[in-house]
Amino acid sequence: MRTSALIGAGLVLTLTIVAHPSARQSSQPQAPAAQEKPPPAAAAQEKPPPQDPPPQQPPVIRSGINFVRVDVIITDRKGNPVLDLKPEEFRVKEDGKPQAIESFSIVKVEDGKNIDAPMPTEIKSLYDEQREAARPDVRLFVLFLDDYHVRRGNDMVVRKPLIDFVQNQLGPLDMVAIMYPLTSIHELSFTRNRQSLISAIEKFEGRRFNYLPRNEFEEKYAYYPASTVERVRNQVVMTAIKGAAIKLGGLREGRKSIIFVSEGFSNTLPPQLDDPVAAMPGVGNPARNNPSLAASDRTEFLNMADMMSDLTLIFAEANRNNTSIYAVDPRGLAPFEYDINQGVGLQVDKMHLDNALDNLRALAENTDGRAIINRNDLATGMQQIIRDSSGYYLLGYNSTQAPTDGRFHRIEVEVTRRGVDVRARKGYWAYTAEAAARATAPTRAEAPPAVAKALTGLVDTARGRPARFWIGTARGEAGKSRVTFAWEPIAAAPGEARRTGDAGATHVTLTALAPDGRPIFRGRVPDQPPATSAPGGAAAAASFDAPPGQLQLRMVVQTADNQVMDSSTQEISVPDYTKVQVSIGTPRVFRARTPRELQALLANPDAVPVADRVFSRTERIGLRAEAYAPGGTAPTVTARLLNRNGDAMSEVPVRMSGSMVELDLALAQLAAGDYLVELSAKSDGSSAQEVLAFRLGR
Repeated sequence: MRTSALIGAGLVLTLTIVAHPSARQSSQPQAPAAQEKPPPAAAAQEKPPPQDPPPQQPPVIRSGINFVRVDVIITDRKGNPVLDLKPEEFRVKEDGKPQAIESFSIVKVEDGKNIDAPMPTEIKSLYDEQREAARPDVRLFVLFLDDYHVRRGNDMVVRKPLIDFVQNQLGPLDMVAIMYPLTSIHELSFTRNRQSLISAIEKFEGRRFNYLPRNEFEEKYAYYPASTVERVRNQVVMTAIKGAAIKLGGLREGRKSIIFVSEGFSNTLPPQLDDPVAAMPGVGNPARNNPSLAASDRTEFLNMADMMSDLTLIFAEANRNNTSIYAVDPRGLAPFEYDINQGVGLQVDKMHLDNALDNLRALAENTDGRAIINRNDLATGMQQIIRDSSGYYLLGYNSTQAPTDGRFHRIEVEVTRRGVDVRARKGYWAYTAEAAARATAPTRAEAPPAVAKALTGLVDTARGRPARFWIGTARGEAGKSRVTFAWEPIAAAPGEARRTGDAGATHVTLTALAPDGRPIFRGRVPDQPPATSAPGGAAAAASFDAPPGQLQLRMVVQTADNQVMDSSTQEISVPDYTKVQVSIGTPRVFRARTPRELQALLANPDAVPVADRVFSRTERIGLRAEAYAPGGTAPTVTARLLNRNGDAMSEVPVRMSGSMVELDLALAQLAAGDYLVELSAKSDGSSAQEVLAFRLGR
């Protein structure tokens, strides 16, 4: 028996082992059911009809806070997976104590390149993403392009092996998401569109040691010392890796992988690069081009200790979500860490290079991945990523120690077969007593239906489309209801191909039809040609009166030269505001940066509401709605801020002007997540509610 030194690290707490029917099971064979023998004469005259295959055994499910799942990769000396081992050939120990294997299965993913296989489902929505990711024959990858820690020039070197990986290694069912350090988890989307992946890779541009700001976030720290900016960048990247692991862990329990393209981290900049103002390289730095200067040994030691502490948090999150990290150094065989013109001494250069490579190794080895570093043949290393994800074992056991100490517990996996390499998780972090109590507490009641319905509106069905729509209703004239349609253009994502090239949406042709096909409204929104055809312009709206009942809306998104970019149809139910005791019109949402800007929007009756429901903490939300009561009186309206479970967080002050309700909500004090605003109107014992959901990013 040979056990590799790369036995990976693992942390999985509340764990479930599912032996999926499509995964190949390795277990003791069962005797086939006895079949009735036909008479000899009949057997001689006719061939017995083919028997249906025996039904699949139901999946074996184990769970609990003490149930531990371990992914095990067994390979031969050439790196090929070995998938014919039996349960009795495995030995599992936790903290040196043998554990009984209670769940065993083999996951084998075929390459899916059968020409007779059906076309893979295109990922068009969050629902498609979640459904397809849950399939056991789908491999999940996040391609993390760490532009903060890849030097310009090395980005071009790594493009070819990455494109080759996408074109020649991925199977048709595999799903990949492209991620950068500043990519939000909410923006992380998986695709099977290989061309969009290749286009994003071709645009990858390294920015290591280039501190010129490119966005509002980077402008906040661009004029700090370079060493401070480097630490900020490290934290941004590490937080993003943990976020990617959490995203992957939420999609399914099986093995997932982050392909981390980076030259590694360092908490210490040599004095030659530690400029007083990061965005002004060389200005005011007397250490430039003086190779004899170096940081003190104490500084180097303390910074290395801080780095290892930060990396440990990544190990914990990745293993908790069963995510492996494959570190890919785009430099290949790296002789130096710094360029010769940066004036760093050879001894310091060698030390920092070794530290950066060690950090990449630690990321891979402690998450059951591989470090593809110090090798000029990156393509071969990336082929191994596919092999590791294509065949592995899932073992499960109930810990005899049942720890609730919050500490790391080491796992050792051995096999009795000789001549194979064994890679498995090194261990897991146990629950604390407090966390165990929460995990075993009774399940919370489901969110109220109004809350659940509002949260479904956060699914961005417009992703990948050129425009986003909003439709609202309010009381109209002569017993009719007022329907308002608003839209806003969506700029093409990097690498996204659109039929009309780079042209952006400039107007929408809207048609509203009654159930009998009679047109209620037809027009262009906006009704005048725009001043510019640049994509991402201002939103526009149109309103019309319609009788209560069903209404079909047909939207055609067009460019300045009337080319059709997209079209869609939506059925809505127009409320009858004359037959209810108390009612609230559809709330209109406005986005602003300052209180004064928001006041101007709320004071403008023609202001166009936003259709997007994703906001940042630097913004404010304004909300305007109309509340009605019998006899033309105004009901009493209150507002509350709710969390995504429907629990009240705080009261929100409202302003009433006749039947118009307005509120102003600052977002700076809220953490990232999903929230709801609940409007309640009451009058003479009757009440009505409207619940609006929104998502808060960074």
